[in-house]
Amino acid sequence: MKILKLPNSIAVMFSFFVMGYVDLVGIATNNIKIDFGLTDTIANLLPSMVFLWFLVFSVPTGIMMNKIGRKKTVLLSLAVTFLAVITPLIGYSFPIMLISFALLGIGNTLMQVSLNPLVTNIIKGEKLASALTFGQFIKAIASFLAPIISSWAAINFGNWRLLFPMFATISLISFVLLYFTSIEEKSGEDKMSSFKDCLGLLADKTILMLFIGILVHVGIDVGVNITAPKLLMERVGMNLQDASYGIVLYFISRTIGTFSGTFILSLIPSRVFFMVSALLMVVGVMGLFFAETGMLLYICIVLLGIGNSNVFSIIFSTAMQLIPSRNNEISGLMIMGISGGAIFPFFMGILSDSLKSQQGAVIILLFCIIYLLSICRKIK
Repeated sequence: MKILKLPNSIAVMFSFFVMGYVDLVGIATNNIKIDFGLTDTIANLLPSMVFLWFLVFSVPTGIMMNKIGRKKTVLLSLAVTFLAVITPLIGYSFPIMLISFALLGIGNTLMQVSLNPLVTNIIKGEKLASALTFGQFIKAIASFLAPIISSWAAINFGNWRLLFPMFATISLISFVLLYFTSIEEKSGEDKMSSFKDCLGLLADKTILMLFIGILVHVGIDVGVNITAPKLLMERVGMNLQDASYGIVLYFISRTIGTFSGTFILSLIPSRVFFMVSALLMVVGVMGLFFAETGMLLYICIVLLGIGNSNVFSIIFSTAMQLIPSRNNEISGLMIMGISGGAIFPFFMGILSDSLKSQQGAVIILLFCIIYLLSICRKIK
């Protein structure tokens, strides 16, 4: 199928929107921390509960996708995500939220592994990076809507959790749309592989470096998502409802970055664009060490959002072009790197508690960004 027909476009873009639910972890973690009086270390276990499953299930999902197909795997991911966002309606306790976050992570793992390869059934060659970036643009819309809906619900109804039934409804619509959409998957297109075969790809130095690149990219993304409100509360004295707009600003910046990146990537080499993006993040994170006013913090957050907006799609598309015959396995490995959202925020919480300041989180962000600069030469 060479042309993206309208029904296909609607169904796939709805799925990308649902993929963005994973970013509600930032505002949810900050609300849960306050509601249950948690430390940064304990509170940051919540995003770890979400992103841990990318490490556990990414490769098995790639293998399962070879057996049942890409569309069916995406449908399964939508069903699990629906369960995740209706679980908080059962009751509100820390154990229930851990279960909800675990389901959210499992569903998002299934989706991240399968949805991007599903796009390759529609878009080929040099346009792939642009198409994946547009998908990330749709995902970013859900990302910045979550804190807006949460704050609106908290202010007007005294219950930030009203965002969950809203997202559950969209998940159900997305499932129905994709179920009734025909997307061609060529017979014999997916070669069966073992778990060992998938992990064996890490023997390729370039794939290994790109895998670590995804790890740190997601560590930055989740880290800023969680830390931005904390910085505004710590440095400026905002309450959480006002500080949550730091997350909104971050994801709006990412949305602008991904939208513009869709066009810019068709005009300049991905390597140049990647390097500029990393340098923007360096400026942004250095500013976070010294910013003491809301305006300066907002500027730094914007730079981080724009800089980090196209990193995933560039790394992913580079990896997918290395060994085209093994796209499913490579996709599984790259998506496994999203487990960086479980690793780096956890250490950000530990260091922040140790220093009794969010400077600890900023230090971890700096090291992540330095690594991205170091792999620029591997980008094609």
